[in-house]
Amino acid sequence: MATTASAQVARDAYGNPKAAPSPRASAPVRRSPGYNKPAYSSPSSSGSASGVRFGFRGGLNLADVQGDAVKSFTTLAGYAPDGAITRELRPGFFAGLYATLPIGPGFAIEPGISYSEKGTVLRGTLPFPALDFLNTQVTGTARLAYVDVPVLAKVFITPGFYLYAGPQVSFLVSGKARVEAGALGFSAYRQDFDISNQLRKVDFAAVAGLGYQFENGLGLSAGYDYGLTSLDTDNRFDAQNRVIKVGLNYSF
Repeated sequence: MATTASAQVARDAYGNPKAAPSPRASAPVRRSPGYNKPAYSSPSSSGSASGVRFGFRGGLNLADVQGDAVKSFTTLAGYAPDGAITRELRPGFFAGLYATLPIGPGFAIEPGISYSEKGTVLRGTLPFPALDFLNTQVTGTARLAYVDVPVLAKVFITPGFYLYAGPQVSFLVSGKARVEAGALGFSAYRQDFDISNQLRKVDFAAVAGLGYQFENGLGLSAGYDYGLTSLDTDNRFDAQNRVIKVGLNYSF
């Protein structure tokens, strides 16, 4: 005689409900403790706030300044060689906290706050052909630090895998330019300049990326910050922050 057992509500890695198999009448129901944690992207079936997750994240920044970047920071630092100048990504780090607020199945809002290093690196050669054998190099580094406050919308495409995007406001913590010169592999000159009073205190950006969230709380993500406002407080030049981010996170 066949009987129908009521389907038990279970949730996958991104919070969508899924039907659990009906238990046999002769065997007790066994549940894996790893799947009883709050959902990542949808509220619990009772509608309580238990689906909210908190966590911390950190990782690597590869920062650049686009627009009128070379003109801006060579002027601010007094570093203006007439030789060739190349621009490079400046490596740094970011670290901070976030909260994942489930809105519905497969969708969440995630505000956060983090410390983030940005800037760029400029390398130049001095315009003296007769001294080329000395391999004379001049390096200017824009060393910027911000407190980033993003508000992200997360959409889970498959179990664990998600896309995110949203606005971000950043508050300038420090702004320095470092100029270094050397020859034959030896450093001959190094000086730091404080340029924070010449930079905007608040910066705005659009943020987007993707990630994967595991059931145990660990996650991976990669994203891009696209600066929307010029960095110069007096509008003398047009330059915006650009940052590639790769990080790890853990949700409680």
